[in-house]
Amino acid sequence: MADRESDWEGVRLHVVSGKGGTGKTTVAAALALALAGQGHRTLLVEVEGRQGIAQLFDVPPMPYEERKVAVGPGGGDVFALAVDAEGALLEYLDMFYRLGRAGRGLRRIGAIDFATTIAPGMRDVLLTGKVYEAVRRSREGRPAYDAVVLDAPPTGRIARFLGVNTEVAGLAKVGPIRSQAQSIMRLLTSPQTAVHLVTLLEEMPVQETCDAAEELTAAGLPLGGVVVNAVRTPLLRVADLNAAAKGQLDSADVAAGLKAAGVPGGDKVVAGLLTEAAEHAQRVALEKVQRRTLKQLGRPTYELPLLPDGVDLGGLYQLAEHLCRQGAA
Repeated sequence: MADRESDWEGVRLHVVSGKGGTGKTTVAAALALALAGQGHRTLLVEVEGRQGIAQLFDVPPMPYEERKVAVGPGGGDVFALAVDAEGALLEYLDMFYRLGRAGRGLRRIGAIDFATTIAPGMRDVLLTGKVYEAVRRSREGRPAYDAVVLDAPPTGRIARFLGVNTEVAGLAKVGPIRSQAQSIMRLLTSPQTAVHLVTLLEEMPVQETCDAAEELTAAGLPLGGVVVNAVRTPLLRVADLNAAAKGQLDSADVAAGLKAAGVPGGDKVVAGLLTEAAEHAQRVALEKVQRRTLKQLGRPTYELPLLPDGVDLGGLYQLAEHLCRQGAA
């Protein structure tokens, strides 16, 4: 499927974050499809309990279980998992302490709910721990998944979410908790991980993207690429955009164009179109400023088009193609 070599050879864990409303779940799903090319197995993980993956792939709400949700354009499989903190804790207790039924008994007395909602950072530790396990798992002598894509929390808390195990390792001086926390951080700070940031060409998302990039770098977490989502193609030629921005479009030309197209229009229609053209030119100019800001990050940047009919499964495949064509997968 890939049109060029991937920019992320050797990366096993792709973490996708972005300001709320930028479409990070959509981008994560499209990236998983793109990575599933050439017969590869990809796991797409969500950790926020929103069942966004199920909605995008038009499948029933997912339990705490890995399920196949799509076939990649190159023949690979996309599996999905909605990580539940409670389920992850029960799995952890069984794995390290062999509690089995006793662990499930803790749920009935409320201990599980306490640990995942009251204990500081415990929820994020469990969620990142499950992702770590999926990346490290083997299947017939090779990794169970060629790549894992994590639909992560928003940029406002991504560095804290990924770095929580550093705090845990510092608190737990010995034992399996400290050992696992250290192992998770070794993965998250290694070249096998890349944290990709999703944005729109708008001032607030771009600023939050830059802030997140700075925070991730300061925390020693590997910054990946920047995905500019929902990009709109300019509707006017450069010369016309410049004229519209200055209020210099010729109203007579606009009226003549309407007449030639067989569209009825009087002075009010022409005036309305001139106003819209000026607003469009202003938006295009602002987008250029945001592109320059993102370029200063010095990271690979990928652009995905705005899908006018919304994002369905067919749209995800279109976005996956765009990512492959630009070297994101």
